Parts: sequence; structure tokens; C-alpha cells
Amino acid sequence: MTSQIPSTPSADQIRRAPKVLLHDHLDGGLRPGTIIELARAQGYESLPETEPDKLGIWFREAADSGSLERYLETFAHTCAVMQTREALVRVAAECAIDLAEDGVVYAEVRYAPEQHLEGGLTLEEVVEAVNEGFREGERQARAGGHRIRVGALLTAMRHAARALEIAELANRYRDSGVVGFDIAGAEAGFPPTRHLDAFEYLKRENNHFTIHAGEAFGLPSIWQALQWCGADRLGHGVRIIDDIEVADDGTVTLGRLAAYVRDKRIPLEMCPTSNLQTGAAASYQEHPIGLLRKLHFRATVNTDNRLMSGTSMSREFELLVDAFDYTLDDMQWFTVNAMKSAFIPFDERLAMINDVIKPGYAELKSEWLFQQTAATSDSSRQGG
Repeated sequence: MTSQIPSTPSADQIRRAPKVLLHDHLDGGLRPGTIIELARAQGYESLPETEPDKLGIWFREAADSGSLERYLETFAHTCAVMQTREALVRVAAECAIDLAEDGVVYAEVRYAPEQHLEGGLTLEEVVEAVNEGFREGERQARAGGHRIRVGALLTAMRHAARALEIAELANRYRDSGVVGFDIAGAEAGFPPTRHLDAFEYLKRENNHFTIHAGEAFGLPSIWQALQWCGADRLGHGVRIIDDIEVADDGTVTLGRLAAYVRDKRIPLEMCPTSNLQTGAAASYQEHPIGLLRKLHFRATVNTDNRLMSGTSMSREFELLVDAFDYTLDDMQWFTVNAMKSAFIPFDERLAMINDVIKPGYAELKSEWLFQQTAATSDSSRQGG
């Protein structure tokens, strides 16, 4: 009889597994200690706590409100200390290092340049500082034995009126570390169609963009993002579950929009812990990602805001493994989905999948075989 690979990976295996992150906010992932140091250097005196541990707890508790609007308020403090070139370089470098140490091999990290101008920086200076930080973080991670590639997504705030300007900025820097565009912020009252000029511009320029949709707002937000704006990916997209009906006997029926999303392989940038905090899901066990995985939607796993959610890619996978008994094969499926959906060229995505992701998971799976062999050998010696 052939032995079966254990059903669930260990926490150590999850951490070492190669992971791909498509939805992570730069201003939502600062180290608490860095916030305190930058606040002190810049004379910012409005922090609710001045000890790193207490500040980290404050962010998580403030974000754990069930309201997207309240969740977004926490960013006032992080953005306040990200108003100088030096601060942006540091935060971006630490972001890359932290992700690499967590086993992330490719990440697309988003931020809104318009939120970092209070110290006198121009939009271009903001982008160049963040890009410099990402490159420095990649170098430091490599020196520490970890490999990561980080691309930037430039975000426009949906309640503001600078989307076209930020889209043009993203296009200018598309060969210098910026891989695409995004809009973010409160969905209710601010539909993506308000920024059609930006999306039409990006399509004419053959550039990539994702749209926050289907998080706090429902199917109309997703429909507009896809059918009016032409989004390549959906930021969250968790409310697509509203267009899926599960009968008492387990029969599943997809509505026209859900069927379109699955048929077109539109990537869903799902962020389980964040979705629980904003009320988009009731629990990990009830998170739509479980059903969407079974139905073979192009679902991906992401962090959203590591500081506010007190999370990491490894933690997100640990929680999903616990909720759905996912295996290393499931983790690889999510990871390959994400890499297929990245905004870098096809040949580079393929190389990451074939040369980094698949070999990484194969090595983790092979560990079990050698452990079993060693256990069998020890048992034989003891029996003899």
C-alpha cells in the first residue's frame, strides 16, 4: 500500500513555502516600532500609544470593528509618518524584507502617492523613493538568504479626483518598478465608474489595473469594475458569493456574473482576515474562499494590511489550513493562481512558477517521504 502525504502542512512548512502576494497596502504594513521612531523624528504627536507592542495591539483592535470606514481611519497615523523621502525608502525596504522572511517570493504592493505629499514631495519623488526602498529591501533580503521580487501598484483614492493623474504616473513608471494601477477607499457612494477616464486611458496604453470591488459593497460594484471599467483583477471580490446559490442538497447554481468571473478566469484578490474585520465574512470557516476554491474560481490569498490585521501570508494560510484542511497541494494551487495573475510579463511569470514555486513545493512534499523513510528505518532497528 502507498502511504499518503499528511493532509495538513506544519506551521514551519507554511512559512517556508514560496508564496505570492497580490494585495498588500504599503501604508497598512508598517512595523509598530518604525511608526514610533518616524513619529518622533517628524514631530508627530498624535499616536495613541508610544510602545511598539501596545501600538500594534491598538491598530488591530481599532481595525477589528466590522466597518470598512472605521478600518480605513487607522491609516491616518501610518500615512502621517510617511511624508518624507527617507521615511518612504525605509518603510518600503522593511516591507520587502518582512515579506521575504515570511517566504513571499513575489509581491505587488500598493500605495496612493497622493497621500504622501504633505511634506513637500512631488508625486514623482514619492514613486522614486518607494521604488528605491523596494530595491534596497530586495538586496537586504537576498543578503539574508531570502529572494523576493516586489512590484508597485499605484493607487488612486476613489473619493478624490486624481485618478487620471495617478494612472498617467503609473504609465510613466511602468518600466521602472511600477507594474499597474488600482483604486481604493470606501466603496459605498464612490463607484468605480467615477474614474472611467483613468481606466480608458490605461486600456489605450495597454497597461494593467485592478479595482477594489465587492468588499463592503455588493455585486453592482463588481459588475461595474468588470463590465464598465475593464478591470484585470478584483481587489477582494468576496461578494461574488452573492451570485452563487447553494441548494439544500448541495447543488450549486452560478448567476450570470459569477459564471462570467469564473469562465473568464478573473483573479479574486481575497484577504480572509481583513474580510472578517470589515464584516465581509462571518468567520474563516464561512469565508467564501472555501466554496470558490471548490468551484475553481481564480482565487488568491492575500494580507491586505498586515499591521491592521496582525497578519502575514503564513498566518493567512495557517488559518485557511485550519478552517478547510488545506494541503500543500491547495497552497500551491492558490500560489500558482496568484503568479498567473501577476502584472509582470508572461515569460517572467512562467519562470517563477516553473523555477521557484513548483520546485519549492516539491521539496516540501519530499520532506515527508524522507521523514517516513527515517521513521521506518528507526522502527526496524528497534524491532531487531
